[in-house]
This record gives sequence, structure tokens and C-alpha cells, in this order.
Amino acid sequence: MAFDGFSPRREPRAPIADINTTPLVDVMLVLLVVFIVAAPLLGAAIRLDLPSAGGTQAVAAGTRVTVAIEADGAAHWDADPLPIDDEELARRLKSAAAARPSPQLLINADRAVRYERVAIVLGMARAAGLEQVGFVALPDGVR
Repeated sequence: MAFDGFSPRREPRAPIADINTTPLVDVMLVLLVVFIVAAPLLGAAIRLDLPSAGGTQAVAAGTRVTVAIEADGAAHWDADPLPIDDEELARRLKSAAAARPSPQLLINADRAVRYERVAIVLGMARAAGLEQVGFVALPDGVR
């Protein structure tokens, strides 16, 4: 709000009731310049030749293998317990990788298991030739 300081009368200063349009004009001029600069760019188009990709076939429900790793390091192959040594797990991973189509390996690790054990299982899956590996994540409280 502005006050009238150039009044010839000697009465107290009264507020000016006019709207100050200077900030409005400043903003409008800036927007005008922005639109003048941006207008030529709106009509320009870049021609892209994007590759076309065929959809991948979804993995059938029967071609999934789940390896569950408990907190103590014990492993289960589709709910079948495996021996403590990793030879049986490596043998099963190799036989699964030899099957066509190659199954998807799902690793369901307990949250208390050491990462080293999960890394060993991942390394064995890669060495066996399994290409599709996923992790099973369950919400809190679900087992």
C-alpha cells in the first residue's frame, strides 16, 4: 500500500487506493519473452526410428523353481529339504538349466540369512547357466 507524500494540503497522509500495475506488467513482459523464445521449438519435431520389440512369452507356472534359504543356511528346493552340502543344489541347478525352456529361479531367503549364503546360491545359479533369477519378497508378518 502506498501513501500520498506530495499532497499540497497539510493533512495526514492518506493511503492511495489505486492498484499498482508495475509488477503485473513486469510478469507479463517476462512471460511474453518466454513464449516468443519457446514458440519456434513447439513446432519442431525430432524423427526417431525406434526399434520394434516383440513381446516375450510369459513364463509358464510349471517352469518356476523356488530355492528357499533359511536363517541357518539350510536350503529347500520347492519345499524339499536339501543336504547341507551344496553339491545336491548345484546338481539340481544344472539339471534345471538343461531343461528347455529354462525355468525361472526364485530365491526366497530369510531376512536373517547372511548375504554370503545368498551370493553363493546366485553364483551357483549363474555357473549352472540359469538366466532368469528373481527374489521373493513378502510383506512384514507373512511367512
